[in-house]
Amino acid sequence: MMAGLRERKKEQTRQRIAEVALRLFAERGYDAVTVAEVAEAAGVAKVTLFSYFPSKECLALDGVEQDMSRVVTGRRPGQTPLAALREHYRSMAAQELGEPDVAALTARVGVVSASPALMSALHQSYARQRHELAAALSPRTRGTAGADCVTPGLVASLVAAQITASVTTLQEAFFQRLATGTPLAQASRRLAEDVEVAFDLLEHGATAHEPEDRA
Repeated sequence: MMAGLRERKKEQTRQRIAEVALRLFAERGYDAVTVAEVAEAAGVAKVTLFSYFPSKECLALDGVEQDMSRVVTGRRPGQTPLAALREHYRSMAAQELGEPDVAALTARVGVVSASPALMSALHQSYARQRHELAAALSPRTRGTAGADCVTPGLVASLVAAQITASVTTLQEAFFQRLATGTPLAQASRRLAEDVEVAFDLLEHGATAHEPEDRA
């Protein structure tokens, strides 16, 4: 019970730091806010902040990164990587977000898109995620220790590139709808539909959704 209480307190502290950081970044801009200012506003020591977020970039990009490699390596026996990823993103699309969640998402997208440094860090993050996913997909690295240090095969790298590009496009479309005033319920329904389209294309190729020739 004590261990559970400690974990809850740690998560509350982490969430408070993340919320304070996002508010300051949104109000003043990412570059104008220091880590020390975030720590002070959150009521924690700087060393405590760094125990939760190793860098200032991590504060701004919290929740943006997706660990697709973990979804693949943790899939059920007999389940294909694409089926596991489809299930994961289908579940995410079905989650009920509240207005505060949407406001935080929109604010974070605004903070990141307004900072060249964060955009660069985000692209580096996408590249890292793509490599980790390729390693998880590669037959000769899957399930081995230190797999993320092994150069994946070409096929695994190409498949990982297609998957990460698709997921990124899904996220961008969802955020764009919210930013232009689409109601949350409608945007969520569209996201759920988009997930199915994206993974149909990944699984079956472009012919899965080619328009019929009515000539």
